[in-house]
Amino acid sequence: MNSKRILSGMRPTGKLHLGNLHGALNNWVDLQNRQGYECFYFVADWHALTSDYKDTSRIGENTIDMVIDWLSVGLDPDKSTLFIQSHILEHAELFLILSMITPLAWLERNPTYKEMQTEMADRDLSTAGFLGYPVLQAADIIMYKAYGVPVGIDQLPHIELTREIARRFNFLYKEVFPIPEPLLTEVPKLLGTDGRKMSKSYDNSIYLRDRGQILRQKILSMFTDPQRKKKTDPGRPEICNVFSFHTIYTEPHEVTQIEEECRSAAIGCVECKKRLAETISAEMAPVHERQDYYLKHGTLVEDIIFEGTSRAREHAVKTMLEVREAIQVFRGSRS
Repeated sequence: MNSKRILSGMRPTGKLHLGNLHGALNNWVDLQNRQGYECFYFVADWHALTSDYKDTSRIGENTIDMVIDWLSVGLDPDKSTLFIQSHILEHAELFLILSMITPLAWLERNPTYKEMQTEMADRDLSTAGFLGYPVLQAADIIMYKAYGVPVGIDQLPHIELTREIARRFNFLYKEVFPIPEPLLTEVPKLLGTDGRKMSKSYDNSIYLRDRGQILRQKILSMFTDPQRKKKTDPGRPEICNVFSFHTIYTEPHEVTQIEEECRSAAIGCVECKKRLAETISAEMAPVHERQDYYLKHGTLVEDIIFEGTSRAREHAVKTMLEVREAIQVFRGSRS
C-alpha cells in the first residue's frame, strides 16, 4: 500500500453543527487534500442503532442530509471514498468474529460507556449492542487496514481498544491487520449558545444549515461574560463564548481590536455579536451554496454514495477472505 489509509465515520443522528465542522470535518477535508493519504469516510448507521434503536425512522433521512453536509464543506468523492456502513455486510461479519475474542473486561472498562449512559439517561442503553459498540468500531477501522484514525484526545481510549483487539487477532491466528495509529487533532473550543458543549440534545447548536435570520438570532442569544451587565462595564474576552468564536472566524487583526474594545468597554456585547453574525454568515456562504446545489440534485448524492460504497466493499471483501483463511473456518467444496 503506497499511500497511508485514513478511516473515520460519523453517526447519522441529526443535523451537523459547527462543532462537528471544527471538531472533525475540517480535518477530514485537510487529510483528503494532502499527498500520500487515501481517505475512507463512512456513515455509521449501525452505530446509530446503539442509542436510537427504538426509533429508526429518521436514520435514512439523516444519512442523506449528513452526506450533503459533508460534500458542502469540501469532501470530494473523487479524492475520498464515502460510504454507508450497513451497506457492507462484511462489517457485521468481522464484528461477530472480533466479539468472540474480545474479553468482556475490556468493554466494561471503556471510560465513555458510563459517561454516555449518564448523558442519555432518558434511554435504555443496557444492551449488548451498546456495550459492544467499540468492537464494531474496531471492525470498521481494521477492515480497511487503516494506518490512521483522526481523533480528539477524548477518543484515544477507543483507538487503543481497537489496537488491542487487532493485536489479539494477529496473535491468536495470523498477522492480518496492521495496528492503526491515532492521529491526534487539535479541536478548537467551540461551545453551544448557552455555554455548554454544543450538542443536539442540549438544543444549543448552530447548524451548518442555519443562515439568515435564524443564524443571526442564535448568535444574538449566545451567553457572554456574566459579570458584564451594562455596555459600560469592561469585559473579559478570555471567558466569553462569543469571543472564542471570533478567534476562529474573524481575521486576527480584528480579533485583537475586538479584544481591546471589549476590555475597555468601547464595544458592547450586542455589537460584538452582530459582527460575529456577519463574519460567520460570510464564511458559510460557499457552504450554503453547495448545500442548495446538492439538495436540488438528490440523485447525484445517491450516485456518490453508491459508487463510494462499491469501492469500499471491494476492500472489505478482500479483507474478509484473509480473515476467514486465518481463522480456518470450514469451507466445503460447495461453499
